[in-house]
Order: sequence, then C-alpha cells, then structure tokens
Amino acid sequence: MSTSMTSSQQVHLALASADDAEALVALRIAAMRESLERIGRFDPQRARERFLSSFDPARTRHIVVDGHRVGFVVTTPQAEWLSLDHLYIDPASQGRGLGAAVLADVFEEAKRLGLPVRVGALKQSDSNRFYQRHGFELVEEGEFDRYYARPAGR
Repeated sequence: MSTSMTSSQQVHLALASADDAEALVALRIAAMRESLERIGRFDPQRARERFLSSFDPARTRHIVVDGHRVGFVVTTPQAEWLSLDHLYIDPASQGRGLGAAVLADVFEEAKRLGLPVRVGALKQSDSNRFYQRHGFELVEEGEFDRYYARPAGR
C-alpha cells in the first residue's frame, strides 16, 4: 500500500480484513464521540450498526505509524467522484499531521482516477476546518452534516 511521511513518523496504509471490524468500530466511536456529543447524537450502538452495515474490508485501509494502528481510511470510487467515506484517527494520535499524510494518498488516488473527492463531516466536528484547510469546498448542508468537494487534479 502507500506510504507517506509526517515530520518525524512514517505513515503506512495496510489493507484491513473482515476480522478487523470490531476494532475499527471501537476506533470510529472513540474518534467521533466528542463531535456526536456536541450535537446530542452520541449513540455507540447506532454508530456501530451504521459502520458495520457498509463495512467493506477491500476498501478499508489501516493507518499504521511506527508499527501501531492509529486509524483507518475508506474510499469508494463513484461514477463522478471518489468518496472519502471514513477517515478516523485515534484521538491520542490526532494533531500530528497524520490526517494530512493520509489525505495526500487519497488525493493521489483521486488524481489517478481523474475524479474530485467528496466527503461529509458532522456540523459540529473539528474535521470541517481540517477539510477546508486541505482544499475542500462546502457544496451542501444537511440536518447534521456538511458535504465538501475537492476538485480533481488540484
């Protein structure tokens, strides 16, 4: 899989397997908890069910730093865009440039496919600022989410 560098760490993306589902659910819940609590929608069982209902190991890659799994990313090519379905980093590992390193790989995938990237974020999530800093533009708002696009080849 791909490898990127942060200032002092090597970030490696490794394919997930079906056996990883529960560990990924736990990581997703930990990463989303604060944002979901802000909007009064924290429900671990609902978060678990939503993730497992669409979990596809073939599209899921672990984010590995120095041999430790610290997050995961899921992308899905669509007819008109590359969907960034999930990008979660363990809260203890956030703020170290790992998300930016993973986005670089996502952008490279989108470039190879000649597609823009689309992503959604909870309205009260810090991820909104993160995506905007990395070239995503707001294209739509729902009741709880904001949806962003980053043009192809940018």
